[in-house]
Amino acid sequence: MATDHQSNGHCQCCSFLLQVLRGRWFMMFASFLIMAGAGATYLFGTYSKEIKSTLGYDQTTLNLLSTCKDLGANVGVLSGLLAEVTPPWLVLLVGSAMNFGGYFMIWLAVMKKIAKPKVWQMCLYICIGANSQNFANTGSLVTCVKNFPESRGMMLGLMKGFVGLSGAVFTQIYLAIYGNDAKSMILLIAWLPALVSLVFVYTIRPLKVSSHPNELKVFYEYLYITISLALCLMGLTIAQKQAHFPHVGYIGSAIAVCIFVFLPLFIAVREEFAAWQQRKQPTPASAVVIVFEQTTPVATKSEIVEIESDHSQTLQTENKKQEPDQTPCCGNIFKPPKRGEDYGILQALLSIDMLILFLATFCGLGCSLTAIDNLGQIGESLGYPQHTINTFVSLVSIWNYFGRVFAGFVSEIILLKYKVPRPLIMAISLILSAVGDVLIAFPKPGSVYVASLLVGFSYGAQLTLLFIIISELFGLKYYSTLFNCGQLASPLGSYVLNVIVVGRLYDREAMKQLAEKGMTRAMVKDLTCIGRQCYRLSFTILAGVNIFGALITFILVMRTRRYYSGDIYKKFKEQIAAANEKKMAAKQNVSGNT
Repeated sequence: MATDHQSNGHCQCCSFLLQVLRGRWFMMFASFLIMAGAGATYLFGTYSKEIKSTLGYDQTTLNLLSTCKDLGANVGVLSGLLAEVTPPWLVLLVGSAMNFGGYFMIWLAVMKKIAKPKVWQMCLYICIGANSQNFANTGSLVTCVKNFPESRGMMLGLMKGFVGLSGAVFTQIYLAIYGNDAKSMILLIAWLPALVSLVFVYTIRPLKVSSHPNELKVFYEYLYITISLALCLMGLTIAQKQAHFPHVGYIGSAIAVCIFVFLPLFIAVREEFAAWQQRKQPTPASAVVIVFEQTTPVATKSEIVEIESDHSQTLQTENKKQEPDQTPCCGNIFKPPKRGEDYGILQALLSIDMLILFLATFCGLGCSLTAIDNLGQIGESLGYPQHTINTFVSLVSIWNYFGRVFAGFVSEIILLKYKVPRPLIMAISLILSAVGDVLIAFPKPGSVYVASLLVGFSYGAQLTLLFIIISELFGLKYYSTLFNCGQLASPLGSYVLNVIVVGRLYDREAMKQLAEKGMTRAMVKDLTCIGRQCYRLSFTILAGVNIFGALITFILVMRTRRYYSGDIYKKFKEQIAAANEKKMAAKQNVSGNT
């Protein structure tokens, strides 16, 4: 009997463990970890100086490299199309291989373990490495959004929030493992995100969209954890700037950060344990579990109502039959549906709303990426040491998180309570970015710290709002492709503003300084500008571009104000109402049979 009891207990433990690993909450936790490793592109300011000095680049060449990074990070059409026809695990595997291959080649070049690559080869390496984050986004983020369609705002805020914090998380981990060695940061970026994706590659998958009584509570618990993580990272960043940390101190900081990163795992286990305990208990005949089964990227094809009896047996299953989906991928280009319905790919891409979003993204994200990518050189031109430049990068990462959470959670509350269109919040974030650009153009003591906060916050808010607005205006049917196409303007803006504007104006100021010293370009290895004038004109231009983007966004506010004044989640509520009617009919059938 004791042996049977032990065997039964062992089987129950295995059953519970299997439920946790296959559950929706563990899938969400795994997605958080993947997202926390998908923001390595924001660390370019930390190691860009090493690339510039080791390979002898001028600022224009370095900014070209930065633009190729932004191009790879934002051109996710390939990952989107791949996700339309393959499961998420394949998307994540491809992204993992690209991440390691691209950044590992850059590390080999910087460490001089291979012959000095040509500029186009370095551009290719960093483009491939950065493009891997689109595969992580598409594989995990899009899957989670489709698994939680009614909570997409909060879900996107949390997921993109972890991406925003990844730069600061990586900084703490690399200081603990490698010390203050910027070259080793490139190696960490190569192997760590790839390893995380490989570990959880089969965990990320579409699940049945089911109601959960504690869903909102769990989302807010995740929010509180991420806020605590952000505050912890900010405290560590400030402390490490004010005081000298020994290597043991950096190890302790990294352990504290990892504890916060893994806290969502305990919530996942708790929720799965509660569900497991509930299944073991007899369920009253009146208890009904509603499940909508996804058979397409949007859960509108069929819904399954499962009624559990006193013996936890399914008594009836009924499929909801609807009209076939009449939204082809590329058909009816000039007859788009109403806002909020499922657009075809070309219907969405050729719409006026998408054109306005494209222009706003060109201005807003292009300016923000330019500022973030030049933080290392901005700090250097103003005479800041390397550890202070690391502080700028960490602050951008942390406030990038706050911007993403604000766009996901706070904008949701503002929308539902006051019917404020989300594009209006995007316009305000563009104005904040313009203020940050002015603080860099005309620096005062401490102004770069404030600029880092504003640029990081506005960038995080703009990017998250872009993804949310696309899902709300054009539907979820082709969301994998549309959200990747929607951010194509970002690398284009980065190229024009970063390379053509900022890079060339910086090099012009640097050449003036060389001429004043009686030197030529051939006499120095890397072209460096020192002084407040290095970025004055270029960032004044960026501030003007941000203001122009805000004005463009106000046009979208006027076009969508009527749509946002209504119930944008009406379609999903109607699906639940229809399922409730079937639930009542099923209950009556159960009563009749008993």
